[in-house]
Amino acid sequence: MEEIMEKITTKSAALCGKDAGEITPDTKFVTDLGMKSATLVVLIAYLEDEFDVSIDFMQFRRKATVREAAEYISNL
Repeated sequence: MEEIMEKITTKSAALCGKDAGEITPDTKFVTDLGMKSATLVVLIAYLEDEFDVSIDFMQFRRKATVREAAEYISNL
């Protein structure tokens, strides 16, 4: 799960113009990073390619933090 969290952190930082060091497992996508739906779609597409999985947008959107998203992906 560490690799998944690292990829989510790195891509989220790039998409939101943040430093990856600012993002923790408890960082919230919407509240802390200001992610909109379109940004989440880009993040999901990236993660699908990286981990060769299919991610349901609505399920992923319900995951508030980096940790929750990583747990969700690790269970696919």
